Amino acid sequence: MFNKFDVLETIDMIEKEHLDIRTITMGISLLPCIGTDAKETARRVYDLVCTRAKDIVKAADKLAGEYGIPIVNKRVSVTPVSLITAAFPQEAPVVGKALDRAAHELGIDFLGGYSALVHKGMADYEQAFIESIPELLSQTERVCSSVNIGSSKSGINMDAVRLMGEIVKRTAELTAAQDGLGCAKLVVFANAVEDNPFMAGAFHGVGEAGTVINVGVSGPGVVKHALESIPDANLNDAAEMIKRTAFKITRAGQLIAKEAAKRLNAEFGIVDLSLAPTPVMGDSVAHILEELGLERVGGHGTTAALAMLNDAVKKGGVMASSHVGGLSGAFIPVSEDIGMIEAAQEGSLNIDKLEAMTAVCSVGLDMIAIPGKTPASTIAAIIADEAAIGMINNKTTAVRVIPVPGKDVGDSVEFGGLLGRAPIMPVHATDSSKFIMRGGRIPAPIHSNKN
Repeated sequence: MFNKFDVLETIDMIEKEHLDIRTITMGISLLPCIGTDAKETARRVYDLVCTRAKDIVKAADKLAGEYGIPIVNKRVSVTPVSLITAAFPQEAPVVGKALDRAAHELGIDFLGGYSALVHKGMADYEQAFIESIPELLSQTERVCSSVNIGSSKSGINMDAVRLMGEIVKRTAELTAAQDGLGCAKLVVFANAVEDNPFMAGAFHGVGEAGTVINVGVSGPGVVKHALESIPDANLNDAAEMIKRTAFKITRAGQLIAKEAAKRLNAEFGIVDLSLAPTPVMGDSVAHILEELGLERVGGHGTTAALAMLNDAVKKGGVMASSHVGGLSGAFIPVSEDIGMIEAAQEGSLNIDKLEAMTAVCSVGLDMIAIPGKTPASTIAAIIADEAAIGMINNKTTAVRVIPVPGKDVGDSVEFGGLLGRAPIMPVHATDSSKFIMRGGRIPAPIHSNKN
């Protein structure tokens, strides 16, 4: 049983350690909106989203005031739009723009779900939809896009990987005036989950209920502060401290999630306990790893420390709630984490080390700025590497890289807000184009055959 008294012990966490509800995300099924053409479908989509989510901002603000826990973002995720626009894929941006208008009308910060699931194959309508992504992201402000190109069960669709390398490159070029900002709203997944409340990868899975509330809780500063109280403890005790802290954070998240679902007439979905950092000092996953004893994140021992952190966070969350889901663990977005930014600037953190870290963290290569001249085939190869880690390890992995037009290693880019700033990180200059152009599908691993 959860009540207001469960949150009292978190007051210091909120006031001094940057604990917050990072997002309340309402998932909405758009399947009832499918019409005979793009305009009719767009109208139905706009009306449904605005009706279902009309009170999300008001309810979140009221909950934040009542419980004293900041709720930073109010968001919506929808059924993958490629499914809604299958009969008219070239006109999918009409629906995407209707979603952007709805997001503005609701006052939410992002709306996710301009998405396609092509992990085993890519129909003609799906390819046409994917090719519309750069245009849509360059012409809208709040819509986010994702594409799932692989899974542990199906393998990796390398034709989709090749295409997504080109899509990322084109998106950057169409948003060059904003330093390729469109790519910050585009994620390429392997093993994408249906109940992720975090952007830019959120979409409302077809296995979900009609309207669902998913909550993402974040508290890197809380975990670091807890570890500071046991500076000489062994790693067993450090893991236990992380678990207990994650338990407390998750209790607060579940309280808010259940109450929000009740007030918004939606089902309670999951609490995603992800340590999602911000560029603010004191809210860094990198600094947690350094508190464990690393001189600088990226050095030897980083992957082991991150593995322990991620596992302890999940164990603590599962103890506190029967509905932990989404991604849940530790995020390592470079531009959004002040410690990661510092390590990348100093050269102790590079893309190869980040790739190794993604084998044990929540997601993958996230918010990494790379030279604008990087070929599409190299971007595709980065996506393929990351998808392989997810496929073999039965975990979600993702790539959100930003080839910043006109900038190279030694430069930096400022996105502002939660998106932060990033140094341009080097990528390998070797040519991967022949490998990418082979196409086809990398078969699923033997351990996928579980039926």
